[in-house]
Amino acid sequence: MSGATGDFGLIGLAVMGQNLILNAADHGYKVIAFNRTVSKVDHFLANEAKGKSIEGAHSIGEFVSKLKKPRRIMMLVMAGKPVDDFIETLLPHVEKGDIIIDGGNSHFPDTTRRTKYLSGKGIRFVGTGVSGGEEGARYGPSLMPGGNEEAWPYIKDVFQDIAAKSDGEPCCEWVGDEGAGHYVKMVHNGIEYGDMQLICEAYDIMKRGLGMPDKEIGDVFTTWNKGVLDSFLIDITKDIMYFNDDDGTPLLEKIMDSAGQKGTGKWTAINALDLGMPVTLIAEAVLSRCLSSIKGERTRASKVLSFVGRSNKFEGNKEQFLEDLEQALYASKIISYAQGFMLMQEAAKEYGWKLNKPSIALMWRGGCIIRSVFLKDITAAYRANTDLENLLFNDFFNKAIHKAQPGWRDVVAKAALLGIPTPAFSTALSWFDGYRTKDLPANLLQAQRDYFGAHTFKIKPEFANAKYKEGENIHVNWTGRGGNVSASTYQA
Repeated sequence: MSGATGDFGLIGLAVMGQNLILNAADHGYKVIAFNRTVSKVDHFLANEAKGKSIEGAHSIGEFVSKLKKPRRIMMLVMAGKPVDDFIETLLPHVEKGDIIIDGGNSHFPDTTRRTKYLSGKGIRFVGTGVSGGEEGARYGPSLMPGGNEEAWPYIKDVFQDIAAKSDGEPCCEWVGDEGAGHYVKMVHNGIEYGDMQLICEAYDIMKRGLGMPDKEIGDVFTTWNKGVLDSFLIDITKDIMYFNDDDGTPLLEKIMDSAGQKGTGKWTAINALDLGMPVTLIAEAVLSRCLSSIKGERTRASKVLSFVGRSNKFEGNKEQFLEDLEQALYASKIISYAQGFMLMQEAAKEYGWKLNKPSIALMWRGGCIIRSVFLKDITAAYRANTDLENLLFNDFFNKAIHKAQPGWRDVVAKAALLGIPTPAFSTALSWFDGYRTKDLPANLLQAQRDYFGAHTFKIKPEFANAKYKEGENIHVNWTGRGGNVSASTYQA
């Protein structure tokens, strides 16, 4: 249609959708808005969108006809079936070369499927992670687009204009093929679970271990936010600590300690298991939310299961311990990101994607929930060496983790002695100790598996000989009874 004047179309007028539209309009784009409940369109145009370069549409046909070609159509609707339904509704109206973008929290295999399905129809599909909440959507989110790369030159301008900026660089770059964008958003959310759990454990240690009131804990978070832990999540935590209810007491202490979750952290943990990657901290963060949710059972357990230890009172230098706690949080956070990047590296291999690691770190530097100063150092590490095997092999992070170690160990040990659970701090330290160990006790595990199930083992190269050849699957008759037939080897 020659009268088409819209630069960008957006379907879904919940808060995120409205804010992204207003953001794009602020950057000079003419935006066409549509919502399944059409009254929402009129209400939006009469209120928030009034006087801006935003037009509404009352049907999908009208919506599509108002957009310039190739049409750039973004959906912000509930993940799952609603995305597929909207795609089918759009298909009779769009043409080859048009671009459909899913900005919801879709599971990455769905995005891979949709990319392939629409490619067959000549439609370029993009699945993009969007992070930053309502404020991010309005003033600059972190955007993680992936899918059909042919679409990128056509959406790059609008995406990078509306995205957050960090040191002048947009927190948006092409992530990779198929479901790569939503995959990276999934890992982002998993890391977010980990960061939040670590902060909660630090709060618990200060509150129960050191007996500190919320305001004093808030002062500690304020100090930490000026150093290596400077981040959005530490910043909002200090605000929460200082927030009092109408009666002048901290609101935080009245909130039910039963955590919710929408599933993206769980997806990360499940995918890590599927790929055989030891992403322990995110998994523990997910499981900690599960434990928190059985509040009734924990309340009953608290009456029959007591703390038994030498002392449940903290003894030692409080100032030193708080410095150690800061270092423990920093070190554990480094481990979580190292694990997250290991997972993405393995996913790229498994799914045949080319992931841009420096760009991923850059995309997370601003706009998103896990934004922090720390991500600048990760960006620098991957820019210096795009083939970096692990974040801990980078000089900056190697020095940081070694500096943090004494305090980190002390915090985990003291928390255990005081009976305060630290699943995330503890698993980070255990993973680190396992990762830096050349010889783990898995040799015994392999011997056990061969003993009871003839699952075979391999010999260490330095002990290879004519009887035990290097690289071969070996079965031993451990008892002198039974046969010498081995089970077939496979990786679950």
